[in-house]
Order: sequence, then structure tokens, then C-alpha cells
Amino acid sequence: MRGTKAPPLLELRDVCVRFGFVEALKSVSLRIGRQEVVALVGDNGAGKSTLVKVIAGFLQPGFGHIYLDGEEVAIPSIRAADRLGIASVFQGQEFCDNLDVASNLFLGKEVNTGGVRDDDVMNSRARQVLKTLSSAIRVGSPISSLSVGQRQTVAIARTLLNDPKLILLDEPTSSLSVMQTAEVLSYIKRLRSEGRSIVMVCHDLPDVFAVADRIVVVRQGRITGVHRTVETSYEEIIAEIAGVATEHEYEEIAEDPKYERMVQQNKLIDRTMSAALEGDGY
Repeated sequence: MRGTKAPPLLELRDVCVRFGFVEALKSVSLRIGRQEVVALVGDNGAGKSTLVKVIAGFLQPGFGHIYLDGEEVAIPSIRAADRLGIASVFQGQEFCDNLDVASNLFLGKEVNTGGVRDDDVMNSRARQVLKTLSSAIRVGSPISSLSVGQRQTVAIARTLLNDPKLILLDEPTSSLSVMQTAEVLSYIKRLRSEGRSIVMVCHDLPDVFAVADRIVVVRQGRITGVHRTVETSYEEIIAEIAGVATEHEYEEIAEDPKYERMVQQNKLIDRTMSAALEGDGY
């Protein structure tokens, strides 16, 4: 119908998750648009990872509704999420160190031709998805020989095999160097440019400000703020994460020199990302 606004890619309405007597998520509502990067931030235990695991099909909400492309859906498992076009990369992504990159990409999803494992097809497809990320990783390299950053790249590449609409990343830059972080963030930008949406849990605000279109603050199981990144600041986000309520407390955050260091780190990441993108001809 002319003039009808398209529904968001994903929408959560009043989602609740309880572990025993603890409410991990309390009536959470959130919309994820098309071709955008949304960062979830908050203290440890705020509910960020729980929220991502609900979308990924890893956890089932006790109450609430989930809509994909305007249609209500149930996501009872990670496999069900995969079929719906939702892929996820959690912390501590496991690989088989005795296998090469291509074999790890297709682990559990091996391609067979005539009942025989087809390594040629898998190697070719592996090269294609790694090329999407402009990665120089060789598909025949042992996964055990890769750095932490390269393994994270393989984990992200694995999500692309089924051409997902939405990719969920839990702390994608944790324990990475500045250069490795910039590479992963540049991959996230590429994924968005291809029309995909990304939801990322991240505790490093410089990384968040470098790549996110919107920042969602989660505190004590509730969403306490949703901001367009270009319209907010470190001080505002940190104040919401901490539950700052007074002007004096806010001024203390704004005057703390460590937040100036965050701004400088953000500029360094931006420069490194720009250099990486220029080097790829992107």
C-alpha cells in the first residue's frame, strides 16, 4: 500500500526473562532497523548478553513477543534463528584446532556431493566469504596458527554462509589489539554496507562510537536509553550506565581525564579503520 511504512527488521515487545527469583530482563522493548549497527552497553550483569541470547534463540523469554519483518515469530533454538536469517557469534567461540579454516567454517554444515564430503566446494565458498571481509586468511591454514583477531574474523565469516539479515556479536573486540579491533570494526561496517543489520554487545565505548548508528543502554534488566550515536556523548552514555541522577555527578564524569583518553582512543581507532579501508580499496 502506498505510503505504508515498512516494519523494522526486528522488534521485541515487553520481553521478560527470569532465572529463579532474578529478573534478568524486565519488559524490554526494542526495534532494530534495516542496515544499521546497534550497540548494547551497560555494566556487567545489566542484561545485555541475555537480551542477545533471546534474539539468538539460545534463551526463551518467559513473556513477550518477537517480530521479524512485521511477523510474530518464535525462536526456540539457534538453528531456528539461523533459518530465520539471524546469525550469532558469542564470546569464547569454539573451534577445532586440529582442522583448517575452511573445515571450521563448515563444521556441522559440511557440503556433500554424491554422499562424499566436497572439500573443493567448501574451500571455494570459504574463500568467497573471507573475501567479503577483505581478509588475507588462507582457507587451508590450521585454525591453531591464527591470532585471536584472525579467529574472530573466521567466527564472523562463519555467520555469512547462510546470508543472514541480522548478525549478533557478543564483545567482538574483546582482548584484541588496536589494529585487530580496527579490522573487526571495519568488517562490521562492510556488513552494514551490504544491507545487513548488526547488534553488538560491547563494553569499549571508543569501539561503540566508532561504528554504531545507535547506542542502547541496558541497566538492571531494563533499557534506560536509546541514542543516535551522532547525537550523544561519552558523558551521557556513562551517566546512564551508572544511573547518575544529579548534575553534580554528571559534572564529575565530564571532568574525569580518563574520558578524554576515551575520545583520543576513538580518534586512533577511526584513523586505523580509515587506513585499513583505504588499503582494501573499499
